[in-house]
Amino acid sequence: MVRPVDLRLVRYFLAVVDHGGITKAAQALYIAQPSLSQAIRALERELGVELFDRSRRQLTLTSDGEAFAGPARNILIAADSARAKVRSVRDLVAGRLEIATVSTLAVDPMADLTSRLLSRHPDILVNVLDPGSPAGVVSRVRRGEAEFGLVELPVKGDEVLQSRELWEQDITLVLPPVLAGGLPDPVPIEAIAAIPLVVEVSDAGGLPLIDHRLAQVIGNVAVECAHRQAIWDLVTRGAGATFLPRRIAETQLHGVVVRSLTPSIKRTIGLLFRRGPLSPAAAAFLDVAEVIRAERSRERVPRTPGQRGTGPKVRTRDRKRG
Repeated sequence: MVRPVDLRLVRYFLAVVDHGGITKAAQALYIAQPSLSQAIRALERELGVELFDRSRRQLTLTSDGEAFAGPARNILIAADSARAKVRSVRDLVAGRLEIATVSTLAVDPMADLTSRLLSRHPDILVNVLDPGSPAGVVSRVRRGEAEFGLVELPVKGDEVLQSRELWEQDITLVLPPVLAGGLPDPVPIEAIAAIPLVVEVSDAGGLPLIDHRLAQVIGNVAVECAHRQAIWDLVTRGAGATFLPRRIAETQLHGVVVRSLTPSIKRTIGLLFRRGPLSPAAAAFLDVAEVIRAERSRERVPRTPGQRGTGPKVRTRDRKRG
């Protein structure tokens, strides 16, 4: 007969893995180091394998330990999901929700998704993780470290992962007024080569990972910057133009000109998650995403190509009329 594994010991094991050793893990768990060491030994006896190589100064996972790490996370996810379902009596949704995404999606749509979720279910604690790259987002979800990944699609599904499309983002060229004079709307992407740009340092070349067509025509990078808010400030101060989703450009930046691109550049945004049952908090998040998706679908109004005024349209702060 197979003995059940003590969940407390599994949590201790993952704490040692995540914190890189007994000392930091014990501090995070608020237990004594000898007690944690004994707990790890007890887990190894239960499993009949050695999880850590103790022959070196630094504790490292054995091959058995590496093989156990993934299933261990799945065990805790399943246990946490079961507890959450028990606690969610009478539709009172609570719990913790881990969502991984990259900085380019943290403002839109992550902020809207999170705020709408919390307005419905204030007892949910949302932890937004930034793994630093799209591949990192996929990895976090695959390993069970995040229940959702907010990503640009397509992402190849498999026996572990599945995705759900939400909506498209329309990518625009955002310029200070001094650079917008004489530019048509929409702007042909070939014209971008002559425009000084402020770009996010998102890959080895410092070019924005939005669309390969943009990467091919970018020829005048004025500023490379690792801080998104600083990019916005640089654009509003006249340092150069940048590329932003229309919703961000028209709601977050002021004193700038927003131009469409031709051919249009769009990216599809969606959610990545593991196959199987969702926790109540995750199910609530998915419901909110579907509501926003329906709202944004109704908001779409066809734009007339080339429609523009006599001068650049500048986004300004609303002022009260006297």
